[in-house]
Amino acid sequence: MTAIEQTEAARPRGTRLPRRARRNQLLGAAQEVFVAQGYHAAAMDDIAERAGVSKPVLYQHFPGKLDLYLALLDQHCESLLQAIRAALESTTDNKQRVAATMDAYFAYVEDEGGAFRLVFESDLTNEPAVRERVDRVTLQCAEAIAGVIAEDTGLPQQEAMLLAVGLGGVSQVVARYWLHSESKVDRDKAVALLSSLAWRGIAGFPLHGTEDKA
Repeated sequence: MTAIEQTEAARPRGTRLPRRARRNQLLGAAQEVFVAQGYHAAAMDDIAERAGVSKPVLYQHFPGKLDLYLALLDQHCESLLQAIRAALESTTDNKQRVAATMDAYFAYVEDEGGAFRLVFESDLTNEPAVRERVDRVTLQCAEAIAGVIAEDTGLPQQEAMLLAVGLGGVSQVVARYWLHSESKVDRDKAVALLSSLAWRGIAGFPLHGTEDKA
């Protein structure tokens, strides 16, 4: 059950919930409000009302709006990282691995909760704590991809990272463009097109140990 689904299930006022369940409920409500209004326009009153709790209850769990936003950001950065790692580990076929990784980005932005906006389209990127988290998950995703590239091609880690940052960056930018397009290409087709483009580039690097020897 997602945080938003937990919010819907737990919204009636007056219901006593275990602390973890209440926290998840509040995070689900906050996500709805932050995605719809942005950080600056959102108010703790709006979030408490959305969750069906009093504002003191909200403050018992989160001392302020930034604390609440950062908790959500941590949650969804971790979700992205786990999705990328799962895609990379889903197969040993590198062509399929590229497609799985691209699809992970598309699935992430397509999630109906709109959490990707907190990571990729935040209106709070000038806040150091937010910037640090976004940069960190971008780096961690690139490191996961680079590890596979370095292992399979024998490229130095710095070169593998450069390629990985490029692949990850293209994936999330194209996925966001695709989501906002007025006439969207079917998701499977979009992933296939982007994967084909990426594979034609990355496949130019031979597998480690298979280079022609003079």
